[in-house]
Amino acid sequence: MLTIESLSNQYINGQWREGQSDHVLINVNPYSGDILSEVKMATVTDVDLAYKAALKAKDDWDKVNPYKKRDILEKAVQYIEAHEEEITNIIIEELGGTRLKAAFEIGLVKNMIKEAATFPLRMEGKILPSTEDGKENRLYRIPVGVVGVISPFNFPFFLSMKSVAPALGAGNGVVLKPHEETPITGGTLIAKIFEEAGLPKGLLNVVVTDIKEIGDSFVEHPIPRIISFTGSTKVGSHIGQLAVKNFKKPLLELGGNSAFIILEDADIDYAVQAATFSRFTHQGQICMSANRIIVQATIYDEFIKKYKEKVSSLSVGDPKDPQTIIGPVVNERQANNLQAMIDNGIEEGAKVVLQGNISGNMVEPTILKDVTTNMTIAQEELFGPVVCVMPFETEDDAIAIANETKFGLSGAVHTSNLEKGVELAKKIHSGMIHVNDITINDEPIVAFGGEKQSGLGRLNGEWSLDEFTTLKWISVNYGQRSFPY
Repeated sequence: MLTIESLSNQYINGQWREGQSDHVLINVNPYSGDILSEVKMATVTDVDLAYKAALKAKDDWDKVNPYKKRDILEKAVQYIEAHEEEITNIIIEELGGTRLKAAFEIGLVKNMIKEAATFPLRMEGKILPSTEDGKENRLYRIPVGVVGVISPFNFPFFLSMKSVAPALGAGNGVVLKPHEETPITGGTLIAKIFEEAGLPKGLLNVVVTDIKEIGDSFVEHPIPRIISFTGSTKVGSHIGQLAVKNFKKPLLELGGNSAFIILEDADIDYAVQAATFSRFTHQGQICMSANRIIVQATIYDEFIKKYKEKVSSLSVGDPKDPQTIIGPVVNERQANNLQAMIDNGIEEGAKVVLQGNISGNMVEPTILKDVTTNMTIAQEELFGPVVCVMPFETEDDAIAIANETKFGLSGAVHTSNLEKGVELAKKIHSGMIHVNDITINDEPIVAFGGEKQSGLGRLNGEWSLDEFTTLKWISVNYGQRSFPY
């Protein structure tokens, strides 16, 4: 049976064992405050052993038939399906996710692995002509070698798997460092799934630790060729610079400040529903969440009235309760940050439509209206159930407001004129934007990534295959060249 306690260890070179640190990571339920487990943390030495194991195992993985690799990845999906209720309970216990959120995340994970399972059969090359007689140029698609993955706490199961599964499918070894708030869901659970699926020992390693223990060693280690990081823009900037400094490729999925634009010809009732889902799913702890609801002035008051009514109806409480929509934020520090941002927004002139109570990790929904772009609350990512509503007069105003941010991840436009929505969407500086939909979208075969300070690179489908492989040119001369000397 899958339990948090049974998975509270390191997974290095195919062995479940304690880390070598004297420090212990305490894994806490964010809703109840109960201690779920304790994990002796990995050290710099453990990180080194993990990378060396992945490199060695990668050579053996190269020899495995592509169809066998596909079968192993598909068995991982089967294992998840057989243990879905246990995985749901782990998500609820460790990160305060609701049952709705858990089902959503597990579905994303299964689709991601299914796509990655096709990668071993898609390692295609090319034969290209040459300027020289009697010669051909071959391009081979090959794995990069070893990939280091650093994942976040909000959707840890999926956002770890989003890099781990494609990297394995493309033929690489992997070392995964989950966030210290979610070492099981984002780390050792994934190790267990692939162990049971038959992945060769050492190919996937999970090190549970924190930066205070290992510093920058995870990124600076000489073995990994790619560092895939999902998290805050501040930390991502540091990791990206370290990676480039050490001649590694950074893949960065960072923060967002998504704009949800509602034109006057939109279906307001539908827009209210979509805006609510876009902001309050998993307590707003999603990089694609709609931070700013930008509404045309002619329907502004009507929207706010209906939006307040809808948001006020959301149930807040125990994530184990199937009726709960909003559970706890990840920790009290995050709750305190949200309180400070709300207070600051009000001081700067935002008006309160709905202000929820904050107690411990429980943050009830807050809606602030008449927010302007010069307010701090409109410029920073709100990683919780707090939202800004902003009016605009013309479509050009909406575009200007949406673009006045350092972020550029996702967004949405609502209108009854679909092509007008598409044209407006083209003018928003973001990696993704959705017409008459929610801001939270991630599909296994569609390019995913941000612009500006929301990240570097694209994942999913053929883009993940490109990111986790490289091309090697081998030329063959069937004759003999003539040389000038």
